[in-house]
Amino acid sequence: MTTGGRPAGWRVWVEAARPRTLPAALAPVLVGTAAAARAGEVVPWRAVAALVVALALQVAVNFANDAFDGERGVDTAERVGPPRAVAAGWVTPRAMKAATGAALAVAAVAGLALAAATTWWLVAIGAAAVLATLGYSGGPKPYASVGLGEVFVFVFFGLVATVGSAFVHLEAITAAAVVAAVPMGLLAVAILVANNLRDLPTDAPVGKRTLAVRLGDAGTRRLLVALVLLALVVAVAYPAFWPPLAALAVPLGLPVLRPIRAGATGWALIPVLAATGRLQLALAVAVAAALLLGP
Repeated sequence: MTTGGRPAGWRVWVEAARPRTLPAALAPVLVGTAAAARAGEVVPWRAVAALVVALALQVAVNFANDAFDGERGVDTAERVGPPRAVAAGWVTPRAMKAATGAALAVAAVAGLALAAATTWWLVAIGAAAVLATLGYSGGPKPYASVGLGEVFVFVFFGLVATVGSAFVHLEAITAAAVVAAVPMGLLAVAILVANNLRDLPTDAPVGKRTLAVRLGDAGTRRLLVALVLLALVVAVAYPAFWPPLAALAVPLGLPVLRPIRAGATGWALIPVLAATGRLQLALAVAVAAALLLGP
């Protein structure tokens, strides 16, 4: 079951924002900005705005999941992991939904500034991202409960976040940005899969049929291993990333793969989540450096 007392004051919102997940928002922006620098010029304020969009959307996703899952009774006392604010009674669903709206508003302001400076098509992409944020665990039929969460994470926290972070500088799509988006998206999905593997015993009984529930324990472990290995292979094999630098992140894959292959469950999967986040951020730094420093 979840543990921990109620944090004081504003710390409730920090806990609800799940700061350990924020590298998943930082990593694609870092790589996309490096891809733009390799191909042309980086506009500093646009880089900051892109980061604000990504971080605000990640926080909004976390707030929305807390609100909707708490409201539906998905986060039961048997759930393993950090406490959820609504399920723990720290925050009402209404207050959490208001916080979700505030995070989305921050993302919208930064996104509108980028759209005004580049192309208004970004507004449509931003609107799709907002709908994806709310639809993951909200609405009459959350797509996380039909096994589609991984698809949306790959698209928005991989392809859109990485390619978009390069596009706002170049106003063009480059091959390096598209390829760089693949390992970022795969590792973002790996974080979600590791989370859902941990929650597998409690999601199925409440009708939350995530991809992990559909694949089962063994299938989910195989998927997680494949995601990590494929992300590393793409990063190291693509010549534009200067493989010697990109390969520096490869050893960080071991703290993810070993416990998964050894059959870790419950609380033993918490370090796997953290290790996957560290791997994504380290790979992003390595790929960004390779783009900037490589031949």
